[in-house]
Amino acid sequence: MRVRAVVVAVLVSVVGLAAGVAAAGQADAAPPARVLGIPLAAGTGGLTPELAVAYTLAKQDAQRSGVPLSITSGKRSRAEQNRLWRQGVRDYGSPAIARRWVLPPNESTHVTGRAVDVGPRAGAAWLQRNGNRYGLCRSFDNEWWHFELSTFPGTRCPAPVPDASRR
Repeated sequence: MRVRAVVVAVLVSVVGLAAGVAAAGQADAAPPARVLGIPLAAGTGGLTPELAVAYTLAKQDAQRSGVPLSITSGKRSRAEQNRLWRQGVRDYGSPAIARRWVLPPNESTHVTGRAVDVGPRAGAAWLQRNGNRYGLCRSFDNEWWHFELSTFPGTRCPAPVPDASRR
């Protein structure tokens, strides 16, 4: 298992470095459909290349374990995030309460392609148990579906914060 963690870490790092060189000066560069011969999973368009590869590897392993895993929300435009933010403020009654569940566009990691929401719940539970192998960690206690690259593959995830307002 240690060898796999090293391979995943190297692959994610190489992809990130290569993407950084290729996308120099391109703020919204999307990952290619394949990286080093690996077809990227559905829903990874617009994610950082590192996150796209890490999620793809995790999804493949989840499927091999018989666990369904899919992205329900990945990269969001500023306009889409702003719509979600405004709706959250309306639904929760105040910006302070809404921030527990949704952030404005200038603070959301979805806008920068650095977060995924996943489902179904069984897939999210699998990712919570195994995501650290790929550097993927659950970010918030109140959002079982939200994951980000938060650790070096194969190491422990940091503890989730209570909610997005505590980021």
